[in-house]
Amino acid sequence: MTFEELKSKKPTAEWLENDEDGDFFNEENISVTNKVLDAYISTLQKLGSGADEDDIMEAVEEVVTRLNELNEEYDDYIETSEREDLCEFIQSAAEIAGLHSEEDITEEWREW
Repeated sequence: MTFEELKSKKPTAEWLENDEDGDFFNEENISVTNKVLDAYISTLQKLGSGADEDDIMEAVEEVVTRLNELNEEYDDYIETSEREDLCEFIQSAAEIAGLHSEEDITEEWREW
């Protein structure tokens, strides 16, 4: 998978689709989440194919911290299934950048 392919598979479209009564998601919180995920992908792309593990983990910390802020700002809209989707997305992007880890790379900073 490439970064471009991953960008098109952000979990947010499915979240909005599955939230039939609009209790958790709206155009605003989905849009800002997409911007954060896109910025994460862009950061990893700029690091290039020979990215250092520490640089990749810095990008992971940044995206997780920003998602923590959004989750607080938008009344805890990231629940169990969203957490799993985001962790998978973040992990997949880190792997494309060259990080190989069997652990949850978001856990150290994640509050959601």
